[in-house]
Amino acid sequence: MSQLQHFGWFFGRGFGPQGWGRPDYRWNYAWQRPDIYQQSARELEQAGFDLLIVEDALSLGSPSTLPLRVDSAYGGPKHDPLLLAPYLFGATTHLGVAPTVNAGAYPPYLAARQFATLQHLSGNRFGVNVVTDVKSARHFGLPELSHDAAYDRAEEWLEVVRRLWHSWGDGAYVGNVASGRFADASRLDAFEHRGEYFSLDGPLNALPFDEGAGDPVIVSPGGSGRGLAFAGHQSDVQLALAPLDAASVREYRARIHSAAIAQGREPSDIAVLFVIKPEILGSQEEVDRVVRASEHPTDDVLLAVLAAQSSDLETDLTGLDLDRPLPAGVFGQHVSEGTINNLVGRGGSLEADTVRQIATRKARKGRLADGLGFVGTAVQFADFVEHLGESADNDGFIINGDLHPVTLHRMLDETVPELRSRGILRTSFGGGGLRANLRDF
Repeated sequence: MSQLQHFGWFFGRGFGPQGWGRPDYRWNYAWQRPDIYQQSARELEQAGFDLLIVEDALSLGSPSTLPLRVDSAYGGPKHDPLLLAPYLFGATTHLGVAPTVNAGAYPPYLAARQFATLQHLSGNRFGVNVVTDVKSARHFGLPELSHDAAYDRAEEWLEVVRRLWHSWGDGAYVGNVASGRFADASRLDAFEHRGEYFSLDGPLNALPFDEGAGDPVIVSPGGSGRGLAFAGHQSDVQLALAPLDAASVREYRARIHSAAIAQGREPSDIAVLFVIKPEILGSQEEVDRVVRASEHPTDDVLLAVLAAQSSDLETDLTGLDLDRPLPAGVFGQHVSEGTINNLVGRGGSLEADTVRQIATRKARKGRLADGLGFVGTAVQFADFVEHLGESADNDGFIINGDLHPVTLHRMLDETVPELRSRGILRTSFGGGGLRANLRDF
């Protein structure tokens, strides 16, 4: 019997113009309205997915990358995913939703209160994808921190948020209608926090969480050494970026588990879910055609690849000489190690490879069946998932794509039945909320 896997969806372009630049946009969904996202969320739940993570970027970027993001709507505009979450909860019953939240942008007290509210409204299905972006600091009148200092701030932020959530101690909520007593004020923790980055007082003006449901689920995406240490200390789900072969998956999981143990936690406290963006096609002939077509990208294709990477990296790569290496110091401190490694690709060299070589690797596609890429049939994708579950004890995957019905159906119509026929994908949910769904098998 195959091992059940957790599946989530990463809404990779965020709450913005869905389908722009593709025929999908002519379906006439209004991306500003909730309907397209509610329809997609219902279908993810029907498919047996545990979690929807919504990407976000607070800023339209630096002046040099502004045209790259706005002219073709690749990285902006983006509306606030935290405010989209209630609409998604209203459309579903079991699916967890984790908007991306920048720990530097939300004061801890405000964050704790809003997150507690959403946890109650959703029936314990709320999560937070905690990021440490520093380039948006200028929009909030905050100093731009170094990469590691931003993680230090996020650690303090989460610790205070959690203390606020638990500032209603055991027995603080009474709720005795007969006696008329709602709460026991003596059991509230009116603490004072004076830290390096935040100064505030408790208790929180929000009810504690239901017994057994736990706090909102914390997701983290960092791939640097500091990011992995943060995950080991704070996270319930690690959004993992790594090469997807058995040895690399085992090694990455071991690093996360070691980080958890170093913080006195159990490895099983963190679900390590690897990000993947498969291209699911109907036949082997179609797979071969798509892979062959990508083998010799034109300069126009390479520039399109660089434009997309520039938006993600907040670093304009489109004006660079294709036949020279990346200039030293081209990336600022805001660009994470994991993001740079993802750009360079497996087996590449940041110092020695030319821009053309780096972009060509990103443009080329490989076959799932060969282990060289992610183009394949639904059967081949299921083979791939099953193999990593058995050979690397993998927890599951986060599929990256737009939250658009066309994208979902293209990816899942044949894939869901194939995964379920092998016992890899859940067919039902319990009733305990997101945290319970991540722990129930």
